[in-house]
Amino acid sequence: MNQVGPEADAQDLGAVFRALADEHRRSVMTELAADHSDSERGCNSFNLPISKQTQTHHFRVLREAGLIDEIDYGNRKGIRLRRADIEKRFPGLLALLKAEPQGGAPPR
Repeated sequence: MNQVGPEADAQDLGAVFRALADEHRRSVMTELAADHSDSERGCNSFNLPISKQTQTHHFRVLREAGLIDEIDYGNRKGIRLRRADIEKRFPGLLALLKAEPQGGAPPR
């Protein structure tokens, strides 16, 4: 597994908030947080209305913030939520993401 992001104790709150500020990245994290099996997912398994190049950028930002791990298989990549690390460093963050409405719009 390629862990390019920081160790759990070194995750930076500012970097995490910057990563989650984008609606597409937040959407990915909301989906991952809701899946308690923490299965590995393919990058193309998310319904993101953006180009593959832009998706690659978003996954890199999430990885560098320490929110996901990327597994490189050569011709494809898998991602997995770093649930234990996130819960250790930022307790309650994943619960907040799960509570967010789909699409990131605030409730009315």
